[in-house]
Amino acid sequence: MKKYRCIPCGYIYDPAFGDPDGGTAPGTAFEDLPDDWQCPICSVGKDDFEIIEE
Repeated sequence: MKKYRCIPCGYIYDPAFGDPDGGTAPGTAFEDLPDDWQCPICSVGKDDFEIIEE
């Protein structure tokens, strides 16, 4: 699964870890996050994330 970086703050959403503090289980793809999911660091929405090319 692809990782995504928050453009404003640099937070990395890694599906292998999910967002446990936000209630997102490990293994959850970025595309499967709810539309109202927000960055746990700076609270921007999914539209402010970019795919990290590895």
